[in-house]
Amino acid sequence: MARDGDINEPTSRFPDTDLHPDDRSDVPPPPPSGGGAARALLWVLGAAALAVVVLLGVQTTGILPEFRNPFSKEQTDRSQPALLESMQDLSRYVAAEGNFQVVVDLQNDRRNVPDWLLNQRTLFVGSGSVEAYVDFGTLTEGAIVQSADGKSVEIKLPAPQLAETNLDLDKSYVFAEERGLLNRVGDLIGGDPNRQQQVYQLAEDRITAAARDSGLIARAEENTRKMLVGLLASLGFEHVTVTYVAP
Repeated sequence: MARDGDINEPTSRFPDTDLHPDDRSDVPPPPPSGGGAARALLWVLGAAALAVVVLLGVQTTGILPEFRNPFSKEQTDRSQPALLESMQDLSRYVAAEGNFQVVVDLQNDRRNVPDWLLNQRTLFVGSGSVEAYVDFGTLTEGAIVQSADGKSVEIKLPAPQLAETNLDLDKSYVFAEERGLLNRVGDLIGGDPNRQQQVYQLAEDRITAAARDSGLIARAEENTRKMLVGLLASLGFEHVTVTYVAP
């Protein structure tokens, strides 16, 4: 079958382009695929990890000095040395001690002001101790009466007292705290370094009240009586009577 003469003629140009076949070297190569970039990134990460492992191994062997974190936390203590203000002799006999824990729920807000705007509520767990003591320094003449035969003795002591509550800040902590928007803004501007003082004082008051109702005074009376009876019995007294008088 006959064919047109143009069909067997060699094509001189690429379709849709003006470039000659001999000029194909000027065509820019296709951009690298995404897989090549990912492989390059993996090579970089692998090299960095290998370098870290090598450095840590060298540091462990002691060849290089220890590396320090340039952003590590540092603490500087610029406190002044303690100054002794006074010294006094004590004549207290601590006969009992009570350990207490209290949960303080204190809220400070304003009437007709929403809590999200102005509010301060603190849940504080306070742990503290109270000592019950007898002050032998207040004994007067005639407080100790010995019998004629030297076998009996009567002692009149002041009633035990409660010492001040010792709030243990190492065991006390703020469990939860809610603060309004204006309260938080105030903290950013200036803040109140003593705002927890009210919570501490309230915890101490609660513990002191609990100590008064806990029977700590009666425990101190009994312990003091046992101590004196044992001490004076070792000195040869057969009968020891201990009474307490109100201060």
